[in-house]
This record gives sequence, structure tokens and C-alpha cells, in this order.
Amino acid sequence: MFNKLLLPARVPILYLILGVLILVSVVPMYFYADQVMRINRDRLIRNEKFLQNTITQSLSEDIDHRRRSLETMLSNLTSAIVIASGGDLNREHVNTPELRALLEKFVSSSSDVGYATLLNADAKGISAGRLTPDDFFRKELERAFIAGSQGRAYTGQALAIDTGRERHIIVLFSTPIMAGGRFVGMLGAAVDLGFLTDRLREVALGGLEGYVVDRQGRLVAAATSNYATGQDMTKFEIVRNFVEAGGKAVVATTGFTIIQPKGEKVPMLGTFSPLPSLGWAVIAQKPQREAYTDVAEMQSTALRYEICVVVLAMLVSVFAARRITGPLDVLTRSSRAIARGDFSQRVRLTSRTEFGELAQTFNHMTEDLERFVADLKRAAEENKALFMGSIQMLAGAVDEKDPYTRGHSDRVTRYSTVLAKEMGLSEEQVEVVRVSAQLHDVGKIGIEDRILKKPGALTPDEYEVMKTHTTRGANILRPVQQLKEMIPGIELHHESLDGRGYPFGLKGDELPQVPRIIAVADTFDAMTTNRPYQAARPPEYAVKIIRSLAETKFDPLVVAALERIFERGDLSVRRVAVVDEPVAAAAGGNVATQSAQT
Repeated sequence: MFNKLLLPARVPILYLILGVLILVSVVPMYFYADQVMRINRDRLIRNEKFLQNTITQSLSEDIDHRRRSLETMLSNLTSAIVIASGGDLNREHVNTPELRALLEKFVSSSSDVGYATLLNADAKGISAGRLTPDDFFRKELERAFIAGSQGRAYTGQALAIDTGRERHIIVLFSTPIMAGGRFVGMLGAAVDLGFLTDRLREVALGGLEGYVVDRQGRLVAAATSNYATGQDMTKFEIVRNFVEAGGKAVVATTGFTIIQPKGEKVPMLGTFSPLPSLGWAVIAQKPQREAYTDVAEMQSTALRYEICVVVLAMLVSVFAARRITGPLDVLTRSSRAIARGDFSQRVRLTSRTEFGELAQTFNHMTEDLERFVADLKRAAEENKALFMGSIQMLAGAVDEKDPYTRGHSDRVTRYSTVLAKEMGLSEEQVEVVRVSAQLHDVGKIGIEDRILKKPGALTPDEYEVMKTHTTRGANILRPVQQLKEMIPGIELHHESLDGRGYPFGLKGDELPQVPRIIAVADTFDAMTTNRPYQAARPPEYAVKIIRSLAETKFDPLVVAALERIFERGDLSVRRVAVVDEPVAAAAGGNVATQSAQT
């Protein structure tokens, strides 16, 4: 009797339908949206970290490349000074027209060098350049001279020099001049870091705050005037992390907090990329609210739509209890389709009641979700384009080390891609060939310049060192998981079908397809471009020689593809001076050596 008083005789269908709608539509949608937001949030965070990592490493590599170029120029100028002066820089010998002309030519040859000086062992000498040393710079010159007298090169700290119209950030690099094992003078050059501030301004256009610090955490260069050169930047946690890591610092992305002048704490996301050769670090940072703005917007939008769905579901339950079963089934099927990831699914429901409005709102929400997914895919494609640009920049840096092979990686990439398409490879396989060819000589970045830039044939010992560029390249890229499929093309492109190649002497079917394609493209470019040890050969001659080595050195299928492309005229080669054709047998015997030095 008591239970009958508490429980109604009949449960209204309105309540049942309301409960079913909330259970079937709202709850799954909420959990699905929550899961999608969590996944997308993590993906957006990874993308932001990857972007910062790529930008800082790109800047770091640019600085290091310029440093190496300057060291090479200083070394060459030092040798020229010793030869021109006969190793005697005492008194009037340091102020000869020949030495002054050398110094002025050195300054004018590079827009990065703003000042250069040549001092003898008595600290007397000459100078050239558009900058006038101030007291701070003179003290740097004194430190550089002391280091030079001890036989050491010197790299100073960043200084700001005001010329009246412009403000320049410079760094002093110096090297001792030795003759007959004794110190006879010092050569110093002040590098204008204008290129670095320009790059940092470009980074700022993308919403990142970028700057460079030295090993003590002092500012070297920044995109804005908010910080002064030489300022202690260890107030930022990310800078302290770099300084405390010392020589063991590696690329790192981390979250930290900065305190504004008014005491406001701002969470930040930042990345530093160390430059061990100078003891510097390139740093990029951004407030987390800006870095994760897309995440917050996505969460807010999803929450609004979830609330709309709940309200509409309750209204429909109240005003259309008897007609809700059919529309409910449609909405349920659509929800399940979207839960499976089919964002193209739309609710097909014709109704003038609230169910029609609910269906329309549901479709708008689905369109927004579909648009969000498309945006994420587009962001992934942009990251891929940035990744490919970094790869091409790395290959270009390798080519720039050797003036005789400039553009070699791009040409081999073009030839290899055309060959792969001619052989009917899939788009995915063609992409593997393209990236492998672009990086096939990346190992040469570890080869000494005296061997890599030698203007002539290599000695047997030098040739053995040169041959290590295949395994060096593979070892450089092996830690990068995205480039795992490209390692065979980099490591094995100097192998031969007859087992006489290197580094492993693979034979026949042991050799994968990608290095077979790159081997033909590499050899074709080696024979059709000028080298210090040979003039370029005509393309038709190169094709003939490669054809003669089919079955022994090269894959006949790849050679056949090369011949078809050449006969159609699809293999464009820039015309250069050529030499008379020697006998095919003699030239064929040199193919391995030619391609090994490319």
C-alpha cells in the first residue's frame, strides 16, 4: 500500500523519451567530443612544439654555417698575409699596400663583416671597415690579441656599437698568425649580426618571441628593443635551464612561467636549440594562451554546441513525445556515424517542428567538426611542407660545402624522381625516392674540407675516407623515425649489382630498389657536370656509358627507364663545356670514382 502511494501507476512517456534522448544523443556526443578535444589538444600542442623546434634549429644551423664560412675566410686570409709578408709583420711591413688591399678586399667580400684588423706581435697594424671601434670593442681586441699571442683563436661576446645613424650588434672573431712556428700577428674580424636580428624579426611575425643568448645567459641578439645586448636573461627559466646544462645542453621544449612588471604570472611555452661551437642558444617562446589558442577555441565551441544539443533534446521531448521515435532513430544513427569518424554524415529529416531545428543544428555542428578536422589536416600538411623545407635546406648546406657540386642534390633528386615515376612506382614510393635522393650525400657534412674540396683526384686513403659518407649519412638520420624508409637510399646508393660497391658489397637482390635508382641518377649527374678532375660529358655519352654498365653495376630496369626518358627529351640537362669522348671502356672504369666524389 505504501509503495503504491510513492510510485505512479504509469511513467509518462515524456520522461522516458527525455531520458533516452539524453542517454543516446547527449551523453555519447559529450564523451565523443571530450575524446576528440583531448586528442586534438595533444596534437595541436605537439605541432606547436615541433614548429618551435624547427625554427630554433633552423636559426642555429644558419648561424653555424656563417661561422664556418667566416673561419674559412679568416684561414684563407691568414695564409695570404703570411705569403704576402713573407712571415714578417714587424714595423713598416705590416702597413704595406698589399696587406691593406687584402684586408679591404676581405671586408668588402662579405656583408656580414663590418670591421677587420691586422696586428703584428707589437699590437701595431692596420684596419678596414665601416665600423669605428669604441672603448668596449677595443677591450675585446685586447683580449683577442692576448689569446692570439698564446696561439688561440678567440670569439668575443656580443657588443652594441652606435654609429650615430644606426645601431649594430657585433661579435669579434680572431685567429693568430703563425710563421715558422712563432706568433707574428693577429687577424680579427667583427661580424655584424644584422642578419640574425632580421631572421628573428621574421620569427616574430609568426607570433614567436625569438632571441639568442651566450653560455652565461647574456643576450646576443633579439628582434625587439625590449632587451639590451649583454643583458642577463637568466630571469627566464628556459635560459637558466640552458646555462645550467652547460656543454651537455640539447634541444629542449618546455613550459615555464615569467613574471610581468605588475606581478602577473604568464605561463609560457619555449624551446632552446644550443649552438655548441659558439656556446650560444637560439630561443623561441610564446605565451601558452597564444600557443594553445586553437585548443581553447575548440573547447569553447564544442561546449556551446553540447549545451544546445541538450536544450533542444529536452524541448523536443516535451512538445513532440508521440512523434519523437522516428526522428530519434535518425539522430541516433547519425550520432553513431559521427562517433565512428564519418563527419560527412548529415541528418535527413523533414519537419516543421523542433525536430527539424534540432536536425539542422546537429548538421551545423557536424559541419563545424568536419571543418575542424580539415583545419587539423591542413596544419599537418603545412608541418610536412616545413619538414621537407628543412630537409632541402640540410641538403643545400651539404652542397654549399663543395663549390664543385653546388646544386648536385637538387639535380639528383629531380633525375631520381623522374626515373621513379617512369618505372611506375606509387606516389608513396616516389616520395621515398625524392627524400632519399635529396639527402643521399648528407654524410658529406662530416667529411673534412681538405678532402671534400680537393681540386683533383683523391688518393686511396682520401678515397676510403670519402666512401664513409654513406654510413655517416645513415647514422645522422637513423634517430629520425620519419626518415627510416629513406636510410637504404642514403646508405646503399654506391653499391653495385656485382658486389663491387660499398659500404657492404651487396649483390643482386640484396640491393633494394631505391638505392638502385639513386645510383643511376647520381652517376648521370656526375658525368654531365664540370668537376675539378674532369669536364662535363654530353648527356648522350653519359647514357651510353651507363647502358654499358647495366647488369654489372646498374639495375637494367632503371637504365631502361633512363634511356626512355632521354629519348623522349624529358631529361633536361643544362648545357656546359664538354670534352671529346674517350673510349667507352676507359670512361666506364671511372664511373664509380666520379660518382663517389659527388
